[in-house]
Amino acid sequence: MKIAALLQSAALVTAVALIPTATASMAQVDGRAGPEFSKLFATYQRIKASYVEPVEDDVLVRGAIDGMLAALDPHSGYLDGSDLQRLETMIDGNYSGLGLSVVMEDGAVKVISPFRGSPADEAGIKAGDFITHLDGELIYGGELDDAVARMRGKAGTSIKLTIFRPGRDEPLEVPVTRGVIELEPVTHSLEAGNIGVIMVNEFSADVGADVFNAWGEIQKEATGRVSGLILDLRSNPGGSLDEAVALSDLFLDSGRIVSQRGRARGETLLYDAETVFRGDMAEGVPVIVLIDAGSASASEIVAGALQDHRRALIMGDRSFGKGSVQSLLPLGSDAALKLTTARYFTPAGKSVQEGGINPDISVPQLSDPDLALRQKYLTRESDLRGHLINELGIKDEELENDKVDDPRFQQTAEQLEEKGIEDFQLHYALETLRRTTKSSVALRD
Repeated sequence: MKIAALLQSAALVTAVALIPTATASMAQVDGRAGPEFSKLFATYQRIKASYVEPVEDDVLVRGAIDGMLAALDPHSGYLDGSDLQRLETMIDGNYSGLGLSVVMEDGAVKVISPFRGSPADEAGIKAGDFITHLDGELIYGGELDDAVARMRGKAGTSIKLTIFRPGRDEPLEVPVTRGVIELEPVTHSLEAGNIGVIMVNEFSADVGADVFNAWGEIQKEATGRVSGLILDLRSNPGGSLDEAVALSDLFLDSGRIVSQRGRARGETLLYDAETVFRGDMAEGVPVIVLIDAGSASASEIVAGALQDHRRALIMGDRSFGKGSVQSLLPLGSDAALKLTTARYFTPAGKSVQEGGINPDISVPQLSDPDLALRQKYLTRESDLRGHLINELGIKDEELENDKVDDPRFQQTAEQLEEKGIEDFQLHYALETLRRTTKSSVALRD
């Protein structure tokens, strides 16, 4: 009866954490689940008695938990020991490894995006790449956590990644030297024409304050008034919801930033401007936000808020489309559930789940020589098995990109390289700000 007791305890803890309802309601849930738990226990007994090799209880219990969570969505999971420690380290924004955001897709490790400036980025790893081998050992069909753990390691040590890149006939062997991924969640620069660029690489602790400080540095470096600002959220996989709210609040002085709606009591929350920072720090300055298919979750909250309030022009590619909130729910002192507990909605009431944020101006990354090949295989939330369905029922054809050739975007990567343009999307955003007045770039009415 050990496993039954363990499963019953786990269910009870989860129910208490998520649904603080009346005892009668809890009893109804237990009554309906009784026959299903009997099947689970019967399966456990058969495995213990008849499997070809002895199996420990902890292996079966962990497998049962993982199976339950895998039946929900791609972002829910059970964390204990080193898994939980890795997540806490990621939130702090400081660890040793390669600097990759990855998911498991049909048994393969797929790159959502490399963190800019990370060892993986510098080695040429790209969004959409599949990692098939680590140091020559096949990892297909294994656990994502195991693959991530192997890619982590002491700074200065190396690992060889075998990469399958859609559109290429042969796999790539890419050696990468691990580094300390402090990530510098926020970096900035001042470009010609007194245009500031603030790059946000992830939403770890204090990102809102870091962006505020970066804006102050840009103002000091500028010769006169700053004429425009680019907020670069490309390949930013997200992070803290609170920091997304804080960053949005820097540019808004009124109105809703995001709403979070869940089934359980306490999971429906409203976040408004003027709760973290007072006023619009860049009032009167035109703002462009850059996004791409690697911009997810917290990045989409910021882009959606500034787009709906018409405070910024959104430029680049359609974002990833992760419009769900994950909560860490403790299970004892050394384990937790990372459970999807709510969806979030932009100020205009739009869910970005599946559909993502559509840019006001679509600008392809023409400076990427693999653009045409990789565009066919880009992964977004809607491509992940078991993803949450958009409640508005957006049809697939409404998510398709416009296939009409745009005469502005006909240059090849080779032609751009000859002109010294390494990042076409950023270049186009800078040129847009240089050739426009502040009244013609998205500003609040």
